[in-house]
Amino acid sequence: MKLPLFPLQSVFFPGETVPLHIFEERYKQLINDCRKEAVTFGIPVFIDNTIAFGTEVQLVEVVTTYEGGEMDVVCVARQVFRVLTFEQQLPGKLYAGGEVEFLDMEFDADESQRQEVLDKLKNLYGLMEVPFSEISPKQFNSFSLAHKMGLSFEQEYSLLQISKETDRLQFIKNHLDTTVTVLKEINRTKNLIDMNGHFKNFDPLDFKNFET
Repeated sequence: MKLPLFPLQSVFFPGETVPLHIFEERYKQLINDCRKEAVTFGIPVFIDNTIAFGTEVQLVEVVTTYEGGEMDVVCVARQVFRVLTFEQQLPGKLYAGGEVEFLDMEFDADESQRQEVLDKLKNLYGLMEVPFSEISPKQFNSFSLAHKMGLSFEQEYSLLQISKETDRLQFIKNHLDTTVTVLKEINRTKNLIDMNGHFKNFDPLDFKNFET
């Protein structure tokens, strides 16, 4: 399938709301085409000076149009794709495009696995003293809170490419386990530093019990 392409150094996950500020002429044309023809477009992730995977998005609303033609728009992310070909300009257009192949994404996973990940995420938020909004495991999937788990840009990009929900949840679980371990060690170190200089009661050693 051929899609208009709007490369960005950002990762968007299926189901996510995507707010964009449009200011380049080529992308103003793209948004206007989306309005007139109800076409979708792709946001391939620009990483390591290349594009290979991205997410198809659909225009939902043009929130604001400025005097110079700039726009604030809201889109929704839909399907993950692999980039097969890339053209700097589609015929008769200012914007890029290319052939893409949609990935078969699976979202089936045991509720217990979802709950385990949610519990670990809640634990992480507790260690960071950040409020955590409770969510039902039935309403939770690996993409729904992906931007709120402390994943790096590279980790988010890796998560985007994993097709099975069980594997995505395991990827997140491994990240949370590592992060929680590091944070606990940091907190332990902080407590040790805070204790330095405080008056403490030490039990003196009884040297009489030592043999020479």
